[in-house]
Amino acid sequence: MQFHHHGYVTSDPRIQPAAGTGADRPDDLPDEVDVLVVGSGPAGMIAAAQLAQFPEITTRIVERRGSRLEMGQADGIQARSVETFQAFGFAERITAEAYRITEMAFWKPDPVRPENIVRTARVPDDPHGITEFPHLIVNQARVLDYFAEVAARAPARVAPDFGWEFVDLAVADDAAPPTTAVGPGHPVTVRLRRTAGPDAGTERTVRATFVLGADGARSAVRESIGRELTGDQANHAWGVIDVLAVTDFPDVRTKCAIQSHDGGSILLIPREGGFLCRWYVDLGEVSDDDAHAVRSTPVAEIVEHANRILHPYTLDVKDVPWHSVYEVGHRLTDKFDDVPAELTGTRTPRVFIAGDACHTHSAKAGQGMNVSMQDGWNIAWKLGHVLTGRAPASLLDTYSAERQVVARNLIEFDREWSTLMATRPEDLPDPSVLEDFYVQTTEFLFGFRTEYGESMIVGPATHQGLAKGFPLGKRFKSAPVTRVADGNPVHLGHHARADGRWRIYAFADDGTAGAGGTSAPGLERWARWLATSPESPVVRYTPEGADPDAVIEAKVIYQRDHTRVEVGDVPGAFLPRVGPFGLVDHEKAYAADPADDIFTARGIDRAGAVVVVRPDQYVAAVLPLDATADLAGFFDRVLLPPAPVTS
Repeated sequence: MQFHHHGYVTSDPRIQPAAGTGADRPDDLPDEVDVLVVGSGPAGMIAAAQLAQFPEITTRIVERRGSRLEMGQADGIQARSVETFQAFGFAERITAEAYRITEMAFWKPDPVRPENIVRTARVPDDPHGITEFPHLIVNQARVLDYFAEVAARAPARVAPDFGWEFVDLAVADDAAPPTTAVGPGHPVTVRLRRTAGPDAGTERTVRATFVLGADGARSAVRESIGRELTGDQANHAWGVIDVLAVTDFPDVRTKCAIQSHDGGSILLIPREGGFLCRWYVDLGEVSDDDAHAVRSTPVAEIVEHANRILHPYTLDVKDVPWHSVYEVGHRLTDKFDDVPAELTGTRTPRVFIAGDACHTHSAKAGQGMNVSMQDGWNIAWKLGHVLTGRAPASLLDTYSAERQVVARNLIEFDREWSTLMATRPEDLPDPSVLEDFYVQTTEFLFGFRTEYGESMIVGPATHQGLAKGFPLGKRFKSAPVTRVADGNPVHLGHHARADGRWRIYAFADDGTAGAGGTSAPGLERWARWLATSPESPVVRYTPEGADPDAVIEAKVIYQRDHTRVEVGDVPGAFLPRVGPFGLVDHEKAYAADPADDIFTARGIDRAGAVVVVRPDQYVAAVLPLDATADLAGFFDRVLLPPAPVTS
């Protein structure tokens, strides 16, 4: 964490100075906003936290509840989500209070006495060492609390407006060409209804430039733009109970998949705090004429089902803080914005949907909240870029194009996982098929399978061989390095904050290192170009008077040990002067860790390479050090020159 560059800080440095719209943020909901977020669930709150980094933007988030969520339905936190929490600054704190999954046990009928269950396998949660981040379990409400804290402490000081229910919206004709900056105006008129307080029931309208509907599976925003969830009809029911209980089941504090001979299945998830557990209990097939009556299944009946599956073990429930019954259904909308497919590219989308508003599935794979957060982050940084004039409105078309594919892949995965969980072990083609599937799909379960295709913000794979470990369109996979200025061992990707900036990682050539020299001629030429050329994206897209790294942050990684890199020899492009005092930032120059060389670990060509990373941590381009024209061309497609400063 860096601070003091704007003056000595004696209070909590995580609280950023209020700026722009955050300096005089009104308590009451204004009549006009730039972004109106509907719903304060995971997708909505991460969007608010990201947009709060743009103080030029008026962002408000409305929620029909009268106050914060106290008990959330989701609890599984993928490693990719924890990596995301790191970018937002609270990974360590939420990890400290969460339950960490390290392995999963599989229980099946005893071959000798099938009425009893026995443990048949115990597999590591991350058998392939995919990530340094943990797989956690924590109440969804706490995730929302942390994002709310980030948003409230960010420059724009964004906080939920509780007690407002979305009614409907109307979008005025919008002739703004999407290839340019978004024009002024608020073409979306939103009708809201008060749900709390003495004025409950009253209505009012708010005009917005953009609206993000993160209002759940029964999304009124989705309905207002004519989108529908389509897909499989629910035909299997599960009871979910969070319980404080006494049991002789030996793996009660281990994540378990339990399959009985004839009583169904259980997915057991230990919860944070050491005593609470969540039990997903198979309630069986739902008849076509059930009319959702299964949702009224009493808790006692769910517990009875659980005891039948657990035999010969017993579950004595003492308290049930929360419970629900849901029917497995896999549904998806065909597009995540309000522009018809045939008009994409000709009209600027004004209304977006995210999370459960556009994809629904079972809860047992722990994907819903996690994928929803990536939806929210994806659209939020893009809205920030467009509304600040940093990027053309056409950037917004990439949201639906990228996230709809991710949601479709999730549903296909979840359909297979849910089917395996609901199938009797004796009906499976192989006794170990469930645990094998779990191990083989770890990358997906951890949230790292996402791979965006080529677009205006993901370049071609022409030079992918220069950095094989940073696949284009996949998230930037961190690795250990050593900071040159102080010799501190750090993780390269862990210092990239969710502040809306692009990152360029320059991997040095160190051309004479083999002969005992210390120069990196390719890197040095590239750094001079980046700092001084009119074609350089740093020069071209940094607003006048802003810090050199305000839009694009450049970092260098040397091949040699940090003791063989003198700070005085590091090019100025990686020692920018920042803040009102023009202080030197010494935290952008790194060296390979001798014990875990990033060049070897990530397949970086020894001739050097340039890796461009988006604000949401996905790799956007891989280029040679001498391909400056290609680097300039990439950013010319993505960014717009800043408006001139007027006196």
